Amino acid sequence: MITNPNVKINLGLNVLCKREDGFHDLETLFVPYFGISDTLEIVVGDDYSRSSAAIFGKYAPEMIAQGISEDGKLMITIAREAGVDWDPLKDLTAKAYQILAADFDLPPVKIFLEKTSPVGAGLGGGSSDAAFALKMLNDLCGLGLDEQRLAEYASRLGSDCAFFIYNRPMIGEGRGEVLTEYEVNLEGFDLQVLTPEGVAVSTKDAYSGIRPHLPEVPLREALSRPIEEWSAVLVNDFEETVFAKYPELAAIKRSLYDSGAVYASMSGSGSALFALYRR
Repeated sequence: MITNPNVKINLGLNVLCKREDGFHDLETLFVPYFGISDTLEIVVGDDYSRSSAAIFGKYAPEMIAQGISEDGKLMITIAREAGVDWDPLKDLTAKAYQILAADFDLPPVKIFLEKTSPVGAGLGGGSSDAAFALKMLNDLCGLGLDEQRLAEYASRLGSDCAFFIYNRPMIGEGRGEVLTEYEVNLEGFDLQVLTPEGVAVSTKDAYSGIRPHLPEVPLREALSRPIEEWSAVLVNDFEETVFAKYPELAAIKRSLYDSGAVYASMSGSGSALFALYRR
């Protein structure tokens, strides 16, 4: 089975308060974006892989990382042009297999991930890979889990993983895992997403210096206003700390408005920026 896990953008991101468990309560609107995606294949046992030959033919050996679990039931291959600087067995797709294997008798599988979405960009590419892996394993192994159960597993892997189980516009609250469907109308607007090269923002960096507070305009109220008013009321709290460390990102946001954007913002806690242009 092969899928293409897409990324997301955040319309507004308010960091409300720090919790006793060390996490932060926030509110945001997750919106799927299909213009950037990875390629994920999972095969059971010795079934034929349609992507492995392409990966090994396309990528140099130093761009590919592989791992095999101690029990030999999971083999994972990750390819990325910039190289893979993390342990494949700690990739969220591998963790997706592991948390399901703790509750179900899963067969041996092979995971092939071609990573083309940017890392550290705030677009949730890794979270999407994990959520898609959960859905694929559910189908391949006949686990019969509904969206709610899959979302519960996904929330254990990351704060925005559960969103990608549903993969439709949803308000995220709590750590981001408390989800409510929300209709947002972007008809008449073009969405442009930029991923600056050479800039990756870690979650730790993004949260350093963050000042949790209640927004002047609550998220739902801000979203209910005309898109032309969003620049004044719909904010991403991470911009203050991230732009201070990476002023080039602030310059890119200004350039988006200079080019005619009606609304521009950083996505999530990372380096990617997006803009809405009226058609």
